[in-house]
Amino acid sequence: MIKFTVVTAVLVALCCDVSAGGHAHSSTYFKGPVVGPAQEVVVSSGHGGHGGHGGHDGGHGHVVDYVAHPKYEFGYEVTDHHTGDSHYQKESRDGDKVVGEYALKEPGGNVRTVKYVADKHGFHPVVHNSHGNDHSGADHGHGHY
Repeated sequence: MIKFTVVTAVLVALCCDVSAGGHAHSSTYFKGPVVGPAQEVVVSSGHGGHGGHGGHDGGHGHVVDYVAHPKYEFGYEVTDHHTGDSHYQKESRDGDKVVGEYALKEPGGNVRTVKYVADKHGFHPVVHNSHGNDHSGADHGHGHY
């Protein structure tokens, strides 16, 4: 008998630049981990025991792939008033279906939001822009004469 237990560890690290002088904040959350009851899996080799075939299963091993039901939620947000950086993402998964959303503020002031669903039929995003982007908020080093 083989006993499988699903154990998941999550490590979340947030790094903050204290030189920003209090002009930024961020947040994060995670709801999980993947959990499920411990289940005993019995594998029979069909040979009536070890039988001296060398090894525990006589070279006729059976592989059991126990996969826990995937279920999680996470999200984060960053707002930096000094640099103007503003974006977030949140996502949840239950089995084979993933639902999420992310948004970012572009240099011209437009906020692009993408809502998506990923399932057995593919990845399906819906993009929304708060208004047209005139790209006036950024100088990308190309020079203006």
